[in-house]
Amino acid sequence: MKTVLVSVLSLLSLLMVAHVSPLESAPEIDKDGICVAEFNASFNSQNSVPWIEKLSDCTTTRVDIAAAPELQMEHKIVVVPTIVVFNNGEEVDRFQANIMMTMEASKSDVQGAIDEIIMSDF
Repeated sequence: MKTVLVSVLSLLSLLMVAHVSPLESAPEIDKDGICVAEFNASFNSQNSVPWIEKLSDCTTTRVDIAAAPELQMEHKIVVVPTIVVFNNGEEVDRFQANIMMTMEASKSDVQGAIDEIIMSDF
């Protein structure tokens, strides 16, 4: 089953690359401070994380892996949505969707990761 899922996801990522317009620019991952990025794809927009902008003490961004395949490859995104928590540009935590491509992590799970980063600075 795992092999089939990986094969399907690989095929989907190849198909998405074929539809990328070279004129589109990739969103920025904030290199200063804490940044939370949701990596998703337009075909899975119904499973987008609605609370991402409501996180506190961080900047947030959404990355469409179809429009920014270089970010998909750079950050090794294999399932959508995936939420990655960065601190000064370095990945600190990652939350991935389940096999149904829905996010099981809650806002409080992600906020907890942010709070841990803040507390580790003291």
